[in-house]
Formats: sequence, C-alpha cells, structure tokens
Amino acid sequence: MTMKDANLDVLPKPGLLINGERITRTSGGQIEHIYPATGKPTVRVPLAGNKEIDQAVQAARAAFPEWRAMPADERRNLMFRFSQLLTEKAESISQMITVENGTPISIARNSPTHIADVFAYNAGWADKIGGHVVDVWPAPALDYTLEEPYGVVAVILPWNAPAVQFSMIAAPALAAGNCIVVKPSSVTPFTAVRLGELLLEAGFPPGVVNVIPTGSGGGEALCSHPGIDKIHLTGSVATARAVMTAAAKNVTPVGFELGGKSANIIFNDANLQDAAQSAVMWLMLISGQVCIKGSRILVQSGVYDQVIEQCRAFTEDISVGDPALETTMMGPVVSASQCTQIMGFIERAKQTKSGRLVTGGQHLGGELAEGYFIAPTIFADVDANAEIACEEVFGPMLTITRFDTEQEAIRIANNTEFGLAGYIHTNDLKRAHRVAKAMNTGNIWINEFVGMPASIPFGGIKKSGFGRVGGIEGIREFTRPKNVMVSM
Repeated sequence: MTMKDANLDVLPKPGLLINGERITRTSGGQIEHIYPATGKPTVRVPLAGNKEIDQAVQAARAAFPEWRAMPADERRNLMFRFSQLLTEKAESISQMITVENGTPISIARNSPTHIADVFAYNAGWADKIGGHVVDVWPAPALDYTLEEPYGVVAVILPWNAPAVQFSMIAAPALAAGNCIVVKPSSVTPFTAVRLGELLLEAGFPPGVVNVIPTGSGGGEALCSHPGIDKIHLTGSVATARAVMTAAAKNVTPVGFELGGKSANIIFNDANLQDAAQSAVMWLMLISGQVCIKGSRILVQSGVYDQVIEQCRAFTEDISVGDPALETTMMGPVVSASQCTQIMGFIERAKQTKSGRLVTGGQHLGGELAEGYFIAPTIFADVDANAEIACEEVFGPMLTITRFDTEQEAIRIANNTEFGLAGYIHTNDLKRAHRVAKAMNTGNIWINEFVGMPASIPFGGIKKSGFGRVGGIEGIREFTRPKNVMVSM
C-alpha cells in the first residue's frame, strides 16, 4: 500500500480574509504548506505583513459599533445559522483538517459537530448577557452594572486543533459583541479561513471576523497594535511570554490557554481495563499533540505491572498510517521540526536511562518513512523528576511512574509547573473527591474522559495559563463590567 498524497480539492483558495474580502497579494511573503503524512508540499500560502495586520484591525474596529449595537437576538440567530451551515459542510471541513495537520479522518469528523455545538451553545448566551442591581449605602442611590464587550479581540490559534480552538474562543467573543482578528499558525492556515468564510455566508457583517495567517513577527505586530482591546492565545509558554511582552506596550489584557503535563492517577481499586484504555487514547488522539493529555500515568503499586501490560497491549493495537483512511487510528505529528523535537526527548530518555522503554521509541519507516510518523511510545519505571516526566513532550509518548499511597500520588501529581488537567481512576467515591480537591489543576476527569462540552469552564493555572472559556465563564472572559450609580 502506498501513502496517498494530500487531497488538495478540499482546501480553500489560499489567502487572508479581511473586511469580508479574500486577499491573496500580501506584504508578508509566502510559506509552503507541508502535508505531514508524506512530507510533501501542497500549496503556497500568502502571509499577512504589517500592512495587512493593520488593515484587519482597522476593519474590525470599523465594524465594531454596528456589531455591538445589533439587537442581541439578531446576533444570536446569526450564530445559530452558522452552526447549521457548518453541519451541512461537515465532511469537507473534516477532510480539510486531515490535510492541514494530519489528523486521521476518523477523528477529524468529530470536529465540525463540536464546533457547531460550541457556536449554538454560545448563541444561547447572546441575548442573556446582562448586569445586575447592587445594594448601596449610606446615601440613597440606584446602582447597576452593564456587561460590555471589549471591542476588538486578537485570537491566536495553535496548530494542533485550530478549527476547534477557533470555536472555543471566537464563539463567546462574538456572542458578547466583540469583533475578532484571528491569527492561525502558518503551519495550519486553512480551516480558520474557511470558518471565516462560512461566518460571512451565514450573514455576519464584513469586518466582524478577519483571519490573517502570518509569518515570523506577525504575532508581535498584532499583539502590540493599539487597536487591539484584548488578546487570547492558545499556545506554548514561550509564546505566552512573547505575547505578554508585546501586550505590555499598550497594557492590553490577555488570556492564555497553554500547555500541560497532566497526571493520570490509577489506584488499586480502579477498573484497570478502562483506565489503561483511557490512558492510551491520548497516544493516538492527534498523535499525542493534545494539551490536556494525561501524559504522566501514576499507578499504585498493587496493580502497577498489570497496568503496564494492559497499556502496552492497547498501544500495540493502534493502527498508525495514512490519515485519509477510515481504519487509521493515529497519523503523523504536524511537522519535521516537531518530529525532531519529540524524537529528541525519546533518544535522551534512552541514553540517560530515564525509564524502561516498554514499546515504540522510533521514527517509523517503510511506507511511512517520508512522513512525520513516530511509533506510539511508553516508558515505565520513570522517576518523577526525569525530563520526560517534567517537560511537555507534545507527542505520542506516555510515562508510567509507581506510587504507594494517596498522599504520594498527590505529591507527584502536583510536582509540575503546569496545571491544566488531571485524571483519577478509582471506585472509592470519597477518595475521588478528596484527590480531585487536592490536585492543583484547572480541570479534573474522574474514571473516564467524557469530553469537553461547551457548557463547562476550561482553562489552567500556574504555567498552563489563566482565564476560562466555556460556560458563562467563557462569556465573562470577553466582557467587562461598567458600574452606573444614580443618586436618589
């Protein structure tokens, strides 16, 4: 079997989306998109330079007064219309995701449904955003608050799941009455532009949504632009530092959803098959390039060997290959540089004997050799302070560490600079709640990862960022209160 080339028919015409128009001639140069499954170029993508960044911000600023003043029910209905339109275009969007970053089509098909649901959920908030009346003293007065949009929000997307992240940030920002300038990664420049086009098709006014893939320096230019009222980044800690530096120029508020090194704690009384299968799921989901992945498996001594064996068996059953095939469970990582970085972690772990290699640990050859394929990898007997147990690898690799007591598990779980997610497997209800409260992280799943519905607040602590998206907290992330006091 030969690896198929990318299906270029599903890609939108490369370009920017500014003020409702497609821009193909830009001042930022071009970049060649590479299909991760073959390592071959697909199309050349024009990038925004400072000129186009300014045009996008100015377009959003010009559109903001009308968008903010639009009756809330009309804004709500536009979002519902987009949700329906996206459902109708689901297959083409799914195939685009596969070409863009190598996500297997069987997994990519979940994205349009999720995106549509996120927009529909946030649409329901559009006509319910309001302030409240406040008791005041000692003078007689009426005091109330207004919840107002920031204005223009810069949305910086990651390359691992740009379409889903687009919805998680754009939907609450738009529902709250903001206009947005979206900067997708130049590695994955397609789905954000296509979603912007569908928003226009749904009836969003020109300028409300602008999409500008940029090259080196584009993020700094956008984040330091005086026309930006708020910034939301999904990305790495290093990028967050650069964004904060740029935002400091105008004291622009920021929200960050960053990386993680999440613990997955498996106690002796857990359903071991379910726990092992849940842990291994993160190996294959987008090739382990998931910020909330429970990449550190902590296993109690009584079931330690059993869990290792079950994880090994599930891992070696993962079908790795052509992401366009329905039977493929895991595809490539996103780029050559990402592949090199992940293999660097693996090779250093082998050399320093940071753990026992249970399975995987190599760049795959044969028909997969030209793509960016890494074998699903597990290291066991890993010291909690080893590099692979502390640094975010962001690839198809898990570490397994033994613990004896509940207190030891909590200590190891919290021994990280990150705090995005945590997982607990136990049939002891009291222990589940006790450990969940003790774990220093923004999100906990007990006994099974059941997804991330649009109704829950999602975000991290420590170096995993701050701010929340999802639920009413996501709406409040993109509004600010104004206080009004009337003398009586």
